[in-house]
Amino acid sequence: MELDKLAETIKNKCSYKFGQFEKLLLEYNKKCNLTSITAKNEVFIKHFLDSVAGESLFPLNSKVVEIGSGGGFPSIPLKIIREDLDFTLIESTGKKCVFLNEVVDKLQLDCVQVLNIRAEDGARDKNLREKFDVACARAVAQLNTLCEYCLPYVRIGGCFIAYKGEAENEIQNSLKAVEILGGRIDGVLSFDLPEDGGQRNIIKITKIKPTPQTYPRGQGRERKNPL
Repeated sequence: MELDKLAETIKNKCSYKFGQFEKLLLEYNKKCNLTSITAKNEVFIKHFLDSVAGESLFPLNSKVVEIGSGGGFPSIPLKIIREDLDFTLIESTGKKCVFLNEVVDKLQLDCVQVLNIRAEDGARDKNLREKFDVACARAVAQLNTLCEYCLPYVRIGGCFIAYKGEAENEIQNSLKAVEILGGRIDGVLSFDLPEDGGQRNIIKITKIKPTPQTYPRGQGRERKNPL
């Protein structure tokens, strides 16, 4: 992975849209809690660069669902540099959905829809369940919990891409959940963000068989009692 080239793309080829996104992020952050990271350089490294670092894991023209979109990471930075990706953003908080729709409108991002629903409810919707090439999530929950939220959305042959910090223990603790939910861990992209931005791991979990209909369990059991 070439972080320097990705950073150059953000700064040069896509600087205007990233600038617009940053402005909206900081503006809306005063109204609802989107991020604790507000310094310009930290936003660039810990949000923008971190988000696009996994772009090589997203196949061309993928139909992608993001779970727990929040401030739009990694979805919005990925969409800015990868116009071929088709995104559905799942977010349960109404104010955050207002922000995301504003970003989509102001940045004129095509093929991005925002759904104000809970992840576990969307996963039971026949129009969403196992309909996506890729599911992704960043800073939402522990990996075993995330797998239960995300893998039901992924078609067989597709993948779940989880953005994490130091993740060795989480990966080990998620092996049972991955197997039960129809997945297989196929690789971990590990790197350090520049300027002491921290260790990052992007985990690829391939969907190899259908997720049993009993998952996700709902009523908060994904978090309270992870698989």
